[in-house]
Amino acid sequence: MNSDETRQEIDLGGQVAIVTGGGRGIGRAMAQALARVGAAVAVVARSGDQLAKTVALIEGEGGRAVALPADVTDQHAVERAVAETERQLGPVDLLVNNAGGGGQVGPLWEVEPDEWWRCVEVNLRGPFLCTRAVVPGMIARQRGRVIITSSLAGTAAWPYMSAYAIGKAAVTRLAENMAAETKAHGVSVFAVHPGAVRTESWASLLSDEARRYMPDMFNYASQEESGVPPELAAELVLFLALGQADELSGCFISVDDDLAEMVRRAKEIQQGELYTLRLRT
Repeated sequence: MNSDETRQEIDLGGQVAIVTGGGRGIGRAMAQALARVGAAVAVVARSGDQLAKTVALIEGEGGRAVALPADVTDQHAVERAVAETERQLGPVDLLVNNAGGGGQVGPLWEVEPDEWWRCVEVNLRGPFLCTRAVVPGMIARQRGRVIITSSLAGTAAWPYMSAYAIGKAAVTRLAENMAAETKAHGVSVFAVHPGAVRTESWASLLSDEARRYMPDMFNYASQEESGVPPELAAELVLFLALGQADELSGCFISVDDDLAEMVRRAKEIQQGELYTLRLRT
């Protein structure tokens, strides 16, 4: 599905979306893509100047957006951002929990505990608080979608980036739990892998610690052409926002997956608990 086809097929006019981490990178690409197909978008991040640029880009293309500076790990800040979204744009139809971070590289016993925990907080507490703030309204309206940016790093051990891997494993399971709890209320929840996009977290892979402990990843990240464009993740979000994949609620979906085939096999996937975190015994 290329971006031109996506814009022709998807119309989100009248819908309201919140995108966290929307000041740059993947989040900015997601916010712009949603606005291009008619959604009114609230972008949330800590950096007001970056949010302002995202809004300017959206408005320059004829879209509608508001910037709401907030730390997603701060409960009251999140609740204020959601309330302000509803005041300015209307009830939230789509929440994209994209804010996250890579954390320190190194053995667990050597990294700084506060930095380690901060990484887990941003990757897990942030999506939890944001989801908690919007889902009651979705349940009341019997419709809504929540997308959480996860990572393949959360599906297996990823030595020397433990905080990131553990945080992403946790949000993948958070999506599964939320999907099960909201199934009867018309709400769909997904965890998505956006691919190896060159974001701020990429700097972790270019550090001296990465060179020492993760040489293969360091060499890959050092290549000028490495990484995938954030637009691929944006196209995945658009597909999920349209509702064509609601039967896959609770699944972990990658930009590399054949979504049309997954939708065709949705019943088999749900019955077999495929595309989920499970203990092999």
